[in-house]
Amino acid sequence: MKQTLQEKLLKRQVKLPNGLLYWILMQVVKVLNRRINTSFRFKADPRKDKDPFILISNHASRVDYQFTGPACYPNKLNYVVGYNEFVRFPVCLLLKLAQVIPKKNFTPDLYCMRQMRGIIKKGGNLCIMPEGMSSITGMAQPVMIGTGKFLKLMGVTVYYTKVSGGYLTYTKHCLDERVGRVEVTVDRMFTAEDLQKLTPQEIEDTMNRLLAHDDYIWNKQAQVTFSGKGQMAKNLDTLLYLCPKCGAMYQMECSGNEMRCTACGNTVALDEKYNLSPVGEGSVCPELVSDWVLLERKKAEEDVKDPNFTYRGHVRVGRLPKYKNLKGDDTSVICGEGELWLNRDGLHFSGTVDNEPYSMHLSTEQVPTFGMCTDISRFYTFVEGEFIEFYPDNRDVLRWDHLTEEMHRINGGKWQNTPYRHCD
Repeated sequence: MKQTLQEKLLKRQVKLPNGLLYWILMQVVKVLNRRINTSFRFKADPRKDKDPFILISNHASRVDYQFTGPACYPNKLNYVVGYNEFVRFPVCLLLKLAQVIPKKNFTPDLYCMRQMRGIIKKGGNLCIMPEGMSSITGMAQPVMIGTGKFLKLMGVTVYYTKVSGGYLTYTKHCLDERVGRVEVTVDRMFTAEDLQKLTPQEIEDTMNRLLAHDDYIWNKQAQVTFSGKGQMAKNLDTLLYLCPKCGAMYQMECSGNEMRCTACGNTVALDEKYNLSPVGEGSVCPELVSDWVLLERKKAEEDVKDPNFTYRGHVRVGRLPKYKNLKGDDTSVICGEGELWLNRDGLHFSGTVDNEPYSMHLSTEQVPTFGMCTDISRFYTFVEGEFIEFYPDNRDVLRWDHLTEEMHRINGGKWQNTPYRHCD
């Protein structure tokens, strides 16, 4: 019987990266980093470490390999990357050649754990992004629960990189590259002895403090110009969906460098330094884009306090293919549709998949947040270990994300928010 892509992937034993291939990749990365003006500042130097180590980073963008690989080379890294990327052609070929480890994000994954432990035992080095997903908003998310226990189990030195400007170069709401400047600070987070002494909670608290970052706060001081080619507001309505003047949701229209609320006329401009400014008499806006996002999260936090609150909408459903890789920008194969809703009981779906009736339920504990493969146009989770992606009709992906996270938290979920927003 023909093996599925998943069956083949789970039989794969990850090895240490090939030296020649890794060198070639680093030469390519060097060119890419030069083009977007990337610089590195070393407070500690993993390039000189002869023992196995783990490198972690704030997950600034979809190209964070550019900012982490050079921080350690000639030491090579086995990266841990979202499982779903391994069925996208041609990136899947490169991931396998580079000995990248697949991870089913936001759900237990014993295969990934075994492969990571195997690399450390072989004397290799790992690179993980403990937020689980590249930044949606320019702000770092709390590390996923269990990361402290994992690091303690590995018992090796942990370095970290703090990436500034990476998100503003490659935002989640707009896939255009905006060249400006990227600064990468490299430091040591834990020694092996530190990990022995600290509890898993203390390890995660330290990680959250040191990885905390907000690219908009950083650039408020740095004032780097990022080339937006007159389209700084492109797709910005998917990120900034709540009018700060009248409170209308998903009424912001984007054109060039400006957004306008169709409900009240409130108009806001965004310049190439990512500075917001009101346009015209009576218009208002927060100081920073991330301040605006925090208004939206506060709204979600207040909404879910109502025990009877329910959010619902029509979605299309995508699944990963069984036998043939995805091509182009596809992240799943559309195979169904139906109604998705969220309440205190969890996340629910009722509709059809593959022309058959289908329903699902996840408790709020099972779904602390969502993954987003490329931009803010769809989101995914795992149901009994199987990838499922939702494409909302209303372009309200970030609203779903905010509500799901806050519903998890108000129900006492383990993945709580942190007081950190930015750290030098």
